[in-house]
Order: sequence, then C-alpha cells, then structure tokens
Amino acid sequence: MVNLGVIIVIGAVIGSMGIAMYMYSQYQTNFVTGVVGESIRVGPVEYIITFEGTFEGTKEVKPENTFVKIGIVAKNISNEETNLSGGQFFFIDGNKKTEATYGEFDANDLLFEKIEPNKPVQRTTQFDVEFDEEKQYKILIRPQKEQSTVDTASVCLVNC
Repeated sequence: MVNLGVIIVIGAVIGSMGIAMYMYSQYQTNFVTGVVGESIRVGPVEYIITFEGTFEGTKEVKPENTFVKIGIVAKNISNEETNLSGGQFFFIDGNKKTEATYGEFDANDLLFEKIEPNKPVQRTTQFDVEFDEEKQYKILIRPQKEQSTVDTASVCLVNC
C-alpha cells in the first residue's frame, strides 16, 4: 500500500514545479523587433527611432571612433507620467553592445526626462562606435525599472 506521506510529497513537488514554471514565464523577456522609422512599443511607451547620421563631435567632445546619432520620438501611452533616459538605448554591432554617449551636442540631446501621458517628445542621442556603412546595426531599447514590463525592443537601424 502506498504511504499517504509519499503521495503528499510527490504532489508538493509537482505543485512547486508548476508554480516555478508559471513564475518563470511571467518574467521572461519579451523581445519585440522593428525597423527604423516605424513605431515600436516597449511597455507604456511607443518609440520611433530614426538614423540621423554620423558626426565627429564638437570642439569639447570628440569620439574615439565615430558618433552615430539617432532620433527618438517617445510617446507615453499610459495614464501616468513615466521616465525616459539615454541609458535605455544601446547600439548593437553583432554581439557588441555600446551605451549612449552623453553630452550637450544640441538642444534635443537626451539625458533624462519625464514624459507626460499622450505628449510625445523628440530627442536625439549618440553612440561612439566604429561605423561601417556596409554593416547592419541595431538599437536595443530597454524599459525603465518603474515601467514594470518585460518588453525589450530591437530596432534595425541601417542595412535592414
């Protein structure tokens, strides 16, 4: 005869495995892909990323390689204020990930900003990278912590 304790232990193990799988699926990153110029949603924010070209910096700030500049239109589609920062954007070259370079290159340069509901903002940011016009590059967009989303976007920037 099967011991009642063994049945309870087996049931507990199966139940805990089910709960673990459910929790894992809830926090698994949801990758969203898009191309430059098209709207893409990451949590409560819709983004449109544009390729603004390359430049060699200013007298005060020179890149080690080349600055690649992107345009960012961000629209908060939620009912609450949220944040936008340059630290959410990464330049992807194959397996290499480069963070945005901060500086006051122009009035639209993104550092940190609050976004009101349904009020789009237009900003730019740049990355100091080795740029080859023939290669394909992507921009990775991660959400702010308070946005409570598992979405992460990959936007094809050039040579899509």
